[in-house]
Amino acid sequence: MALRRFTMGQDKQGQRVAFHTLGCKVNQYDTEAVAELFSHHGFDVVDFSESADVYIVNTCTVTNMGDRKSRQIIRRAARQNPDAVVVVMGCYAQVSPEEVAGIEGVDLVVGTNERSRIVELVQEFMTSGQQLSFVNDVFRSREFEDLPITQFNGRTRATIKIQEGCNEFCTYCKIPYARGRSRSRRPESVAAEVNRLEAAGFREVVLTGIHLGAYGRDLEPQQELADLLERLAQGTGLPRIRISSIDPHEITPRFVEVLVDNPSICRHLHVPLQGGHDAVLTAMRRRYTLAEYRRVIEMVKAAVPDIGITTDIIVGFPGESEEHFAHGLDFVEEIGFSRLHVFRYSKRAGTPAAKLPDQVPSVVKQERSHKMIELGNRLATMFHSKFLGRQMSVLFEHPVETGTASVLADTDLAGKDSGCLWEGLTDNYIRVVAPADETVSGRIVPVKLTYAAAELVTGQIKKNCE
Repeated sequence: MALRRFTMGQDKQGQRVAFHTLGCKVNQYDTEAVAELFSHHGFDVVDFSESADVYIVNTCTVTNMGDRKSRQIIRRAARQNPDAVVVVMGCYAQVSPEEVAGIEGVDLVVGTNERSRIVELVQEFMTSGQQLSFVNDVFRSREFEDLPITQFNGRTRATIKIQEGCNEFCTYCKIPYARGRSRSRRPESVAAEVNRLEAAGFREVVLTGIHLGAYGRDLEPQQELADLLERLAQGTGLPRIRISSIDPHEITPRFVEVLVDNPSICRHLHVPLQGGHDAVLTAMRRRYTLAEYRRVIEMVKAAVPDIGITTDIIVGFPGESEEHFAHGLDFVEEIGFSRLHVFRYSKRAGTPAAKLPDQVPSVVKQERSHKMIELGNRLATMFHSKFLGRQMSVLFEHPVETGTASVLADTDLAGKDSGCLWEGLTDNYIRVVAPADETVSGRIVPVKLTYAAAELVTGQIKKNCE
């Protein structure tokens, strides 16, 4: 690539950097950590829509759509300020560095490791004007790259990344190739960040990772996620600790015991199902059967009343027959999930599933997706309805957003001034909207639930702005 000239001075003070993040909570955390590195070096962090000296796009590659959206945002950054430095980091950059480097306007490509050097690399590019690609073999990484966040905006819920990488290699997934082997953050580092979050006024932390249930297996001495949860619950006054996801075979009796004994651990588990038939789970290379999944959920529900169980499920996986899909519908209804995240299978080049026979036609995948979503909405409404008339503790986050306001048209809050409505979460992951003002922001408030819909529940608190 030809040498580029820059009019920006070498002094970073006053230069502006903007970020755009695609994908999961782990990516969101990574962006926040990198943004803090730039702030420490004198950069002003601005909105991505503004003119900036440096644009950083944190990419996703979990689906073909993730790749496509990443390319769109990269090109948008290059158009917004042709003189700016365009940096691409994250999963898409890791697995397809040459493809990313070939996008017009890209100056620096960084993968999913060694991000602590990103400011240095940007400065190196500013000096040389020569495109740089800094993408390592991620499978050589054996240590968690600890990029703690010490500055926080807002006072509601915060995400903490405690684990990186995945050893599972499900046949449909590229993430192990983007993130490498499982690595765990030291428990003392996690505890220190939780303490900073509590001191900053946060009321809930969400522990996240690429394969969270693998936490601690690589540490010396070896630990498990339950050990960390117990340490955090007993070592802090934080009212809520939530885990983002855990596979069924990682929910042990010890894990359930810690959940029961520590009320600050949220009564909500996201337990990916992915396939609704054992034949499909085997083809996916998942490490459990439906019978094992059922036993685990029954154990959890017996121990933790009112727990919310959410899940992911993929429809249209290669070889999924009508019988398999119908079996999956029955199983999902039997379990009684509180919320479903439904995905249509997306063929990913380089994964074993892409080469499997009996690929399901797009129109069939679409039909199955609609049916599963309809079931998910019905199950969510049933779960929400269980709590009508009851008082639940809600952590209020922000005024209602545009998407939420449109849902309220069919509820008992129809016609209310949206500026007088706030939304938040119960500990078992029910989204609640109630009349309130800004004094509820970041507070956990008792709310009597009054109306149930699939997307949310409405309620009333004692002090509001009616």
